[in-house]
Amino acid sequence: MSGFVLPDSDLDVGCCGCLGFLKKPDEDVDFEKVWMLGRGRKMAPLMLPTNRPICREKPVKETKRLTLDRDASGQKMINEYVKECTIGHGSYGKVVLYRSNNDGKQYAIKAFYKSRLSRLQVTSTETAMTDVFREVSIMKIIEHPNLINLIEVIDDPESDNLYMVLEYVEGSSVCGSSGTLGGIGEITSRRYLRGIIAGLVYLHAHDIVHGDIKPDNLLVTREGAVKIGDFSVSHAFEDGNDVLCRSPGTPVFTAPECCLGSSYHGKVADIWAVGVTLYCMTLGCCPFVGDSLKDTYDKIVHSPLDLPKEVDPELKDLLKGLLCKDPVQRMTLVDVADHPWVVRDCGSIPRTSCLCKSGSSRKENQMGSKSDTNGT
Repeated sequence: MSGFVLPDSDLDVGCCGCLGFLKKPDEDVDFEKVWMLGRGRKMAPLMLPTNRPICREKPVKETKRLTLDRDASGQKMINEYVKECTIGHGSYGKVVLYRSNNDGKQYAIKAFYKSRLSRLQVTSTETAMTDVFREVSIMKIIEHPNLINLIEVIDDPESDNLYMVLEYVEGSSVCGSSGTLGGIGEITSRRYLRGIIAGLVYLHAHDIVHGDIKPDNLLVTREGAVKIGDFSVSHAFEDGNDVLCRSPGTPVFTAPECCLGSSYHGKVADIWAVGVTLYCMTLGCCPFVGDSLKDTYDKIVHSPLDLPKEVDPELKDLLKGLLCKDPVQRMTLVDVADHPWVVRDCGSIPRTSCLCKSGSSRKENQMGSKSDTNGT
């Protein structure tokens, strides 16, 4: 993995950084020790809100019976899925690679313990279980080539275990492969950005704010397509009202208006995070990083954007538009999709059809004739 280097420092902080103020808070938990905790405790199942249209070709499979077992070689099994290896840890649970005995395919399964999440307070009125509930509910209603797809939810009311079965993306994150000095190169960055914009246009058209756009949450398939993942801090809204008060996911990708402790609009905050991500992809570092969380926020709000003289003029114009500190003046998705740097050698971002009417009408408003897109 090609890491990022903090400005004025020789400290390599990996793709998005491992310092506490560079990422979402995490808690080290020995998940293996609590594998059997809570079994037999009756928990309320997660329900899909009935007032939102489902924009999917196939509904998410909902499984209410859980069987934990081991196969002949001693590998753990969740129903028909056989464990292969742990591939990551999130804020609330771990992500494990499993292979299905039914179709032989690999899947990434996010594992949670409902009782633990229900005790973990994240705001004065919400627990971590609220976040997981929201993540599942959102992923149940969306499907797009540039989004990680939710395949199945295993939620047995008699068990404390909850599992999200997701499509497995074998590649790394957008900054996970070596590229040119200082970044992954303009050509690759442009291709990835087009896919990011395509997925984000779809989400925003369906009144969904991602809330944590960053390289770690942007996975690249074997074919080179970008897929947006990790909806753990995402929010769904009604009637386009995307006002938020809760702090977004990762500090160094946080928009200036989110650092001030007041309400902000989630969609334009997503666009700022796209700008930071593009800066990371093309220049190999984050634009605003301080020595502490407070210092980082201060730089995001007050420090001017520093762009090397040798940066391509059109790329420089795009970064300035995305990283405009005034959310009212910040570039829109329409602006980004039509920008000369984005369409260079590629043309307009192609369209994909939407399966629900509500998303289609809003995409027409956002993108004109370029409605939902796949970025390829």
